[in-house]
Amino acid sequence: MSDKRRKGVAIVDTDKGILVVAGRGKRFILPGGGAEKWESRKKATIRELYEETGLKTKNIVYLFRYVGSKWHAHGGKSIRNYAKVFLVESEGNPKPRHEIKYIAFWKTGSNLNLTGGTKKVIEKYLRDYKQ
Repeated sequence: MSDKRRKGVAIVDTDKGILVVAGRGKRFILPGGGAEKWESRKKATIRELYEETGLKTKNIVYLFRYVGSKWHAHGGKSIRNYAKVFLVESEGNPKPRHEIKYIAFWKTGSNLNLTGGTKKVIEKYLRDYKQ
C-alpha cells in the first residue's frame, strides 16, 4: 500500500525547448510538486513553478492526468504521485531557486538525464497535444 500524493506538473514549452529542472543529482524533471491539503493541483503548479524557477504564470491549461510509479521517501514510506499536467505560458527568465540547482531545456534528441516519469509525460504531450 502506498500513500497518494497529489501533484501539479508544468509543461513550459518554449522556443528553446521544454523547461526541465534538477537538484544536485542532475536528474531532470518537469517543474511542479505536491499540493497542500487546501490547494488545488493547478494552484500547486503555479506556486511550485514560481518557487523553483521564479517564473510567473500568464496562462495555464489542464492537459491530462498521470499516475507515477511508486517511490520511497526518506524514512521508507512508499508514495505514488497522482499528477495533473498543465501547459503553462510564463513570463520571466528561469533561475534555479530553493531545491533546484539546474535549469535546462529539453528537445527531441537531447541527452539530458530525465526521470522515467518525466519522459512519459513529455512523450504523451508531444504525441497527443503538440500541434
